[in-house]
Amino acid sequence: MTWELTRRRFVRAVNSKFIFDRIPLLHAVIFFIEMAIMARLVSRFNAYYDERPVLTMMVTNAVLGGIADTVAQTITSVRERALRKPGGISKDDTVAIEIHELDRKNPWTDRELIPESKDLPPPFDFERLTRFMAYGFGMAPIQYKWFSFLSRAFPITKTSAFGPAMKRVAFDQLIFAPFGIGCFFTVMTIAEGGGRRAVAHKLRDMYIPTLKANFMVWPAVQIINFRLMPVQFQLPFVSTVGIAWTAYLSLTNAAEEVEVKSAPYSPNIRLQ
Repeated sequence: MTWELTRRRFVRAVNSKFIFDRIPLLHAVIFFIEMAIMARLVSRFNAYYDERPVLTMMVTNAVLGGIADTVAQTITSVRERALRKPGGISKDDTVAIEIHELDRKNPWTDRELIPESKDLPPPFDFERLTRFMAYGFGMAPIQYKWFSFLSRAFPITKTSAFGPAMKRVAFDQLIFAPFGIGCFFTVMTIAEGGGRRAVAHKLRDMYIPTLKANFMVWPAVQIINFRLMPVQFQLPFVSTVGIAWTAYLSLTNAAEEVEVKSAPYSPNIRLQ
């Protein structure tokens, strides 16, 4: 009991510290630790890849997933802190204003990515971070095999480059993207303790808007990836560019969870 009380006090104290009264200190520390690990991986990437390619991809994907979720949690924390100040967001808080405007102008869904709710995740949710890192770690072998398949099926040569690259993009966006988005929401919902109905609810509400957003962002990225990147750098390139995308997925997933928790209970409501 004493240890648990001490732990809670320590966590509360750390989470209450902010840099310039805006950026949460704990989030910043975790972000810089992740970036230091990423820098180490980048400096030795070719050596690690030559020895253990799949494991290297798995670790790289996990760290990049962690960075993306840390960014997402930081965005949420910055905005929520600004909203809870007396008078709300001040005109001088340009960061919070920009976050609010991006959320308001989000063209892909009518839902707020950062809803005003007391049920939002705590200032830093280590379980959520672990889920994202584990998901990136587990999905890396599948992505690695997929990119290897595309490289074999549509080889790019000096005389034929654009056509095979476009075929790779078409296959990736029409086959793997729908699968990957469905897999993400399913795995995350189950990892959060949800059952079959929760998965169905999440997919019903979030799948189509997220797939539309995917089609707005990823075809151009994948053209560059398949046209210019060597095979061993394709997954790291996608994961690096995907930091912003994964942060978007993290916010989307968390926002949906908040709406479910915040919805008033009614005995007449049933999940279909």
